Amino acid sequence: MHLSGKKILLGITGSIAAYKTVDMIRKLRQLGAEVRVIMSTGAHFFVTATTLQAISGNPVFEKLFEFESTADMSHIALARWADLILIAPATAHFMAKLAHGLSDDLLTTLCLATRSPIMIAPAMNVAMWLNVATQENVSCLKNRHMIFIGPDEGVQACGEIGEGRMVEAETVLSEITIFFSRSQRLLNKKFLITAGPTQEAIDPVRFLTNRSSGKMGCAIAKAAALAGAEVTLILGPVSLSVSPSIKRVDVSSAKQMHEAVLQHVAQNDIFISAAAVSDYYVSNTSKHKLKKTEQFMHLTLAQTPDILASVASLKNRPIVVGFAAETENVIENATRKLREKKLDMIIANEVGETKGFDADYHELAIITALDESVERFGYTTKERLARKMIDVLIKNFFVTQAL
Repeated sequence: MHLSGKKILLGITGSIAAYKTVDMIRKLRQLGAEVRVIMSTGAHFFVTATTLQAISGNPVFEKLFEFESTADMSHIALARWADLILIAPATAHFMAKLAHGLSDDLLTTLCLATRSPIMIAPAMNVAMWLNVATQENVSCLKNRHMIFIGPDEGVQACGEIGEGRMVEAETVLSEITIFFSRSQRLLNKKFLITAGPTQEAIDPVRFLTNRSSGKMGCAIAKAAALAGAEVTLILGPVSLSVSPSIKRVDVSSAKQMHEAVLQHVAQNDIFISAAAVSDYYVSNTSKHKLKKTEQFMHLTLAQTPDILASVASLKNRPIVVGFAAETENVIENATRKLREKKLDMIIANEVGETKGFDADYHELAIITALDESVERFGYTTKERLARKMIDVLIKNFFVTQAL
């Protein structure tokens, strides 16, 4: 990750999470960014200007009128200086002022005066975050194209548990890097990607599923977004976070995933079916929890919708990319699937108890329909494999040569 030459204006408001900004500033500078800090009045209760000045290497700005009379640049000039304005932590009070266009201090004035993008990392009590007023303010700011990072869920300073914790510094750095690293290679291209497992209910408390973690599909979505694409990710039940720059659609069953794909596919240039969709569902699902009464239980299974075949058979279909997770004869089985389902490309990968599922590292092969050539990528991180896959897609379908 490199942010060399990037100018980041960090606004800190009055939350206990302000302590996280010290490490954040240090890491931003390590990545090459220049950081200037503005503190709200409340921020002084949690972190000192002296500390922030020492870590950032720049004077810390606090009051609007003192700033105008003593600083080298006016608040307008500072607003124009920034490549990105990051508000972390952002309190409910600050977001309310920003949503309603109030400018009664230096930070809100800068946010109104800037043409630079604004990124917001909220931090507050769970009840405050879920309050309808806060949620309406969040919707308002998102509609103005402000980028939200978090909040996370967990134990809060007040002792309550729930959504509202400010995300960690590493998450903020990752989102800033994604923001600045977006290339133009897939600009104006739209990707629809499925990821994760599906769950097929047996009764209200049990279900059939598989070992998929969704990591590969999420990595592909991130890589496509980094290349400038507009990405919609249809995600089965997983515990993974997704960048705010990616539209996330959560589903549970194969039927739900099928319906979501058909709802979105017409608007997309490419469909990547990375999800491990259940092949069968329980047709005799019980409305009540099944009791342990007999030695054997008989379930009737029926085939789930074939999402990949459904998309491939559309009259005005997008480019269709499938996955073949195999335990044996990987290339042969993947090539057969490529032909039978009339795909444009297939990703072949060997899976098993210790391979592929829920791992951060993997290996795969890419087979294209044009000549059924096989391109292999050795054991490495799923994020790196995803970037390689995007390069192959660009080379074969969008430009003559991957950049």
